[in-house]
Amino acid sequence: MTESKNYIPALKYDWLTKMYDPVLQLTMPERKFKSALIRQMEIKPNDRVLDFGCGSLTLSIMAAQMHPQTQFFGVDIDEKIISIAKEKLLKTGLPIEVQQYDGNRLPYPDNSFDHVMSSLVFHHLTLRQKYFALEEIHRVLKPSGQFHIADFGKPAGAFQRFGFYSVQLLDGFQTTTDNVQNLLYKAIKETFSEAHETTHFKTMVGTVRLIKARKINSTIL
Repeated sequence: MTESKNYIPALKYDWLTKMYDPVLQLTMPERKFKSALIRQMEIKPNDRVLDFGCGSLTLSIMAAQMHPQTQFFGVDIDEKIISIAKEKLLKTGLPIEVQQYDGNRLPYPDNSFDHVMSSLVFHHLTLRQKYFALEEIHRVLKPSGQFHIADFGKPAGAFQRFGFYSVQLLDGFQTTTDNVQNLLYKAIKETFSEAHETTHFKTMVGTVRLIKARKINSTIL
């Protein structure tokens, strides 16, 4: 993702960013699918977990409250949503490390994390950006580390397909069509080799699909 400022804000326009949390809560079962994503991670004490595209930090805060002995990190490209995240974090007192980056190489060494999680981020990325982000996530995961994602996928029915048009109109057809065509799942399988969908949630604005992938330990014995 070499174009550092070429990104879509949470609700497309900067001036709408402050409305992201209320809109999400109104249109989607946010806590339900994010709780499912956290449960499937099977986080252990002292694990290191990165929230890729952490946004307003809801997912990280939920996970940190459930797993207080785990180290959580959040990274996002959007300065405004990072500011909102830090305000929320101050109210919780949780020791989550939040960092802004430029959309290129993630600011972490190779093999840094036991888990990387992501929620409703990848439908903002072009297909090329999706592959680049997945390669970076693969790089920072430890051998046998896991990637867990919740994002829009192939609609489960006509109602979900119709509802997803509202997301496409807001975020753009260039990035979101990949999700409708199941290309995000294809990209994850190509990057990680070992990947599968765990469950899905029907919402007013599309179908959120949860995917679990693992970084294959390539160590030669």
